[in-house]
Amino acid sequence: MKEGIRTGLPSVSKEEAIRAAGELLNKLGFVNENYIDAMLEREKLVSTYMGMGVAIPHGTSTAKGTVKKSGIVVMQYPEGVDFGDEKAYLVIGIAGVGDEHLEILGRIVESLEDEELLEKLKKEADVDTIMKTFG
Repeated sequence: MKEGIRTGLPSVSKEEAIRAAGELLNKLGFVNENYIDAMLEREKLVSTYMGMGVAIPHGTSTAKGTVKKSGIVVMQYPEGVDFGDEKAYLVIGIAGVGDEHLEILGRIVESLEDEELLEKLKKEADVDTIMKTFG
């Protein structure tokens, strides 16, 4: 879904990037707005930075009731967002009903195994390329 993809975003703080992903998940009807705070809470507990320039923020397990339907949003920050000592260029917000977030995570990780494609996605990919990769 193209509405869930934002490219060429200016660099912001980690909290702002997570909040932006959460707000988009909310706007698109995947979660209610309490999920956004749960995403920030999850980040305080354990970093959602996955390596290779990718962060996958998601809510805490106690926030399951705030998920209306499973979905993802993709936020591209060509200059990166500081996640501790690392930089995330792709911030992929996810929400899953039940255990569906695990399936979504698996699909994302699988999609990112192509390092050449990943480099393109982080800096210069357009909405259509991102759609094809995660669609």
